[in-house]
Amino acid sequence: MPRLEEIHANLLDRLQEAKEQGWLGEVAAIEASLAAAEQKLAAMRDLAARHTTVHLGMPDLRGFVARIDSEQRNEDAKRQS
Repeated sequence: MPRLEEIHANLLDRLQEAKEQGWLGEVAAIEASLAAAEQKLAAMRDLAARHTTVHLGMPDLRGFVARIDSEQRNEDAKRQS
């Protein structure tokens, strides 16, 4: 997004210069490009606002580890019998 914001700022500068110089055709073209850039920036900001991070938390592995430990003890007991 920073790059598009730079382009938008450049277009504003070029628009001002074109108006000062009386370049009417250039003014119209820059205004069209400026409108497209503004529309794209708005869409990007909207998309960024809708995508939020979801915290899933840390997994609790204690039950899993306990089950593996229990299974290992059962295997060891079978071997010793």
